[in-house]
Amino acid sequence: MKINMGKDKKENTPGPNLVWRCCLSIMFVLAVTGFSSAQSVDSPVADERARVTGLRYISVHVLELEKTLKLYREILGFKLSDAEVLHGPGLEGMLVMKLRAYDLTIGLSVTAPEFQHTIGPVGNTNHNHFMLKVNDIGPIGDRLKAEGYALENENYVRDKYTFFTGPNGEIIGLSSWEE
Repeated sequence: MKINMGKDKKENTPGPNLVWRCCLSIMFVLAVTGFSSAQSVDSPVADERARVTGLRYISVHVLELEKTLKLYREILGFKLSDAEVLHGPGLEGMLVMKLRAYDLTIGLSVTAPEFQHTIGPVGNTNHNHFMLKVNDIGPIGDRLKAEGYALENENYVRDKYTFFTGPNGEIIGLSSWEE
């Protein structure tokens, strides 16, 4: 099989060699100028002192207890590692079952019946979310606020945690609690 790469024909359209040269030139310019799809060096979060260090946990609010336990324990192989009943505003009587699989923890939360209507919005603990570990929450929280994100906990430096809603509606928690 022979493929004609435009060498035999004289056309007014640019050949593949010209297209490749343009692409390589653009890639070279981008590489030399330090272009990156990641954070720039000037970004406060790019500073090694303030960054995400891992996933702390995932929280799922249980609507169907039997099906949820069957899925996570029997099918996915998580083991019950802890369970506690929480107390305080917005979470009184909530049962949290912590399930572990290797280094991942999933918190299954069963909301007390009188608080079922509160599941969902940021601003209470009754929402599905994931919590990221960070080593210095201050600069990250400050940057989020500067970028226009509303933080659920304005005392995030003192309390070492906050939540915010990401651009896709995902609820993200940040925590700098010690293990």
